[in-house]
Amino acid sequence: MAIDGIPDTRVRDENDKNDGNPGAAAAPTSDGPGAPWAGKAGKAGKTGKSGWAAVRPLLLRLHFYAGVLIAPLLFLAAVTGLLYALSFQAEKIIYSDELTVAKVGQSALPLSEQVKAAQEAAPKGEVVGVWPGPDAEATTRVVMESPEVGAEETLTVFVDPYTAEVRGKLATSGDALPLRAWLSEFHASLQLGESGRIYSELAASWMWVVALGGLALWIGRRRDRKAQLLVPDRKAAPGRRRTLSWHGAVGLWAAAGLVVLSATGLTWSTYAGENIGQLQDRLGGATPSVSASIGGGADAGADEHAGHKIDADGNMVMPPRVDVGVDKVLAAARAAGVTESVQITMPANGKGYVVKERDKTFPVHLDAVSVDPADGRVMDELRFADYPLLAQLTRFGIDVHMGLLFGLVNQLALAALAIGLMFLVFWGYRMWWLRRPTKERALSVGRAQPRGAWRKLPVTVLLPLAAVTALVGWFVPLLGISLVAFLVVDVLLGLVAGRRDKAAAA
Repeated sequence: MAIDGIPDTRVRDENDKNDGNPGAAAAPTSDGPGAPWAGKAGKAGKTGKSGWAAVRPLLLRLHFYAGVLIAPLLFLAAVTGLLYALSFQAEKIIYSDELTVAKVGQSALPLSEQVKAAQEAAPKGEVVGVWPGPDAEATTRVVMESPEVGAEETLTVFVDPYTAEVRGKLATSGDALPLRAWLSEFHASLQLGESGRIYSELAASWMWVVALGGLALWIGRRRDRKAQLLVPDRKAAPGRRRTLSWHGAVGLWAAAGLVVLSATGLTWSTYAGENIGQLQDRLGGATPSVSASIGGGADAGADEHAGHKIDADGNMVMPPRVDVGVDKVLAAARAAGVTESVQITMPANGKGYVVKERDKTFPVHLDAVSVDPADGRVMDELRFADYPLLAQLTRFGIDVHMGLLFGLVNQLALAALAIGLMFLVFWGYRMWWLRRPTKERALSVGRAQPRGAWRKLPVTVLLPLAAVTALVGWFVPLLGISLVAFLVVDVLLGLVAGRRDKAAAA
């Protein structure tokens, strides 16, 4: 049976003390115009409502449909997000041999010797980066492009900095080892590729709507004690009232975190992410990067073949490239203040070395320099303090979403949010089931808020609301498309219900 095809039976209010008893008499619902929370607006009667009393029914209907239809995606995102949050600590255990040295030595070997040991262990690989260990117990990571791994992966060789012993080789994605890389993609796309990313973008697109709508509904309720706003009413009788109490109180505490996860998740989504990136660029908040071009504009008019020679067969011979090596490059970067958890990107295509800090734990260390491979001269510097404010906030937001900014505390907070979201979905469906009008029928469900709530809005509220909805729907495309789909289905259900009522009346 369709949601709105259930007989029009008065649903008991959550304040009904007999809630949960199938034989209890129905009490007046608080969703009606004469509800206590309506205040003076409830006295308006046929003249219509204004303010919160007019907006609340529309929010109830939106929250209901979004909860019923989008909640499975939110639950899935919470489960995969929980697994990802736990992967940081799991990989420290699973990959302890690769990540840590057997014994801390008195002094580390030159970085060039460690790179040479990695090349001998993976002769088919081309070194593209070197990450010295961030602490005394950590191994050095030598990152390679190699036919041994997939096109989107790199081969990382882990080297003991004290002995140059190779501790292991792993296929990696950025700084993520195999377990976290797999779970990250599972969270983003369910390992289904680009098409699978629609699920996560839909979840992120609706999460903030559901969270803020539910927050407004919960705060707008009338209650006997202010404490009931913040903590569940454990004295409430079993049934919908107690479930609503837990749903509302936990939702209030989780709302801010869910909105942050929604907003940051959208920044690297397929469709909304593109719009967000363009807006950020227009506002001057694009993330800057250090310039690594060798020679810069001064050589723009020079002969591109200068210094080249022709061999006996007429082939052009490139002059040998002068390279001071990673040891002098690292020393130059450290002298320039780039010292915390650095990563070195090897020179290629007319560019020099790039040495970046990658310490994303607050306070962050994300300064970067470029170094000329010919003489070890620092060509350009970029300090995180010089980032535009919007770029800094974006960096912080993404790192919070990824569990990096505050380390273990951040990861535990993400895990708590994920568990809380799973319970919110469960309680939401439970309330829907408990509101079924005929409790002897196990498969029946609760009714949605009646149609036509938007028609009760004052024009001064309706027009701005419609404009904002259209703008948000355009900016977050999957939200707009799914909202239109909901409206179309709702209209069709209304037409079917209307014809059924006319047929029954005849």
